[in-house]
Amino acid sequence: MVRKIVFLGPPGAGKGTQAVRLAHELGAPHIATGDLLRSEVQNKTELGMKAKSYMDRGELVPDELVVAMIRGRLENASGFVLDGFPRNLKQAQLLSGVTRVERAVHFALSREEIVKRLSARRICTQCGQVYNLLARPPKHDEICDACHTRLVQRSDDRPEVIENRVEVYTREIKPVLEFYQNQGALREVDARGSVEDVYRAVKRAVS
Repeated sequence: MVRKIVFLGPPGAGKGTQAVRLAHELGAPHIATGDLLRSEVQNKTELGMKAKSYMDRGELVPDELVVAMIRGRLENASGFVLDGFPRNLKQAQLLSGVTRVERAVHFALSREEIVKRLSARRICTQCGQVYNLLARPPKHDEICDACHTRLVQRSDDRPEVIENRVEVYTREIKPVLEFYQNQGALREVDARGSVEDVYRAVKRAVS
């Protein structure tokens, strides 16, 4: 089984759940760039402080800075599962200067299914619990199980907003998929099945 793996896929494809599980099985670090960024900022590292300066201005953290953070996490690591990164061709090229990716697993999901999944998400504004009306519904109609507060839909989970997110993702990920396809590293899994079905497909993809 290969050990240097990136997971690519649209929002709502379930790649985070699968990444955590595979990383645990491999005994390798699971690296989600959002979590990594928050950790660096919270720990006030040099890279974290540089990133915070961009975030405080409402700007995107430069790709070079994100890759520098990832490089720090990959030191002395014999394997990794990189979750949702790279997101564009420049990031893929920068990452290739840090390490060789053995397998890029793309979680394929239709636009209609993405909108269906993400628009079903509900959150509790009181305690922060997250539900999905399809996959993990509350016991009572849109009421939080923990604190009995009415659940709400986030503004970025509205179908029209999701459609735009998917359009941006599709445009930026196409050259990334071609980049890994040309290296013979790309594998695709159908993200429509159950968690167990998708994990079996992931295991085949990285074997």
